[in-house]
Amino acid sequence: MINTDKDRLRRKVIDVLKNVYDPEIPISVWDLGLIYELNIDDENVVHIKMTLTAPGCPIANFIVNHIADAIRNIEGVKDADIELVFDPPWDPTKMTKEGRKKFKEIYGYDIVEEFLRQKNIR
Repeated sequence: MINTDKDRLRRKVIDVLKNVYDPEIPISVWDLGLIYELNIDDENVVHIKMTLTAPGCPIANFIVNHIADAIRNIEGVKDADIELVFDPPWDPTKMTKEGRKKFKEIYGYDIVEEFLRQKNIR
């Protein structure tokens, strides 16, 4: 597969990730910044390193399986390998601009500004 094909497939994977939502926060896993790495090997297996907003998330397996299933349904993807990591820990600064905007629309405040303000207080 030439790089443009791999780039096209990568964009399809990102589009799918933008449509997989954290069930507790109505923002996509992509826009929340939960995806730390996204690689596609020469066999078209998608490898993802991701995290969760909280390490003790009771629905971690549900989210991981939902992402894997969604990626496996993309034409051209052979398989999906999802690795859940917690280092570095997630924080709101990892969110995309779109995720940050959606959060502010839903909850009425900028979570990144609040996070940074809280960090500077301590």
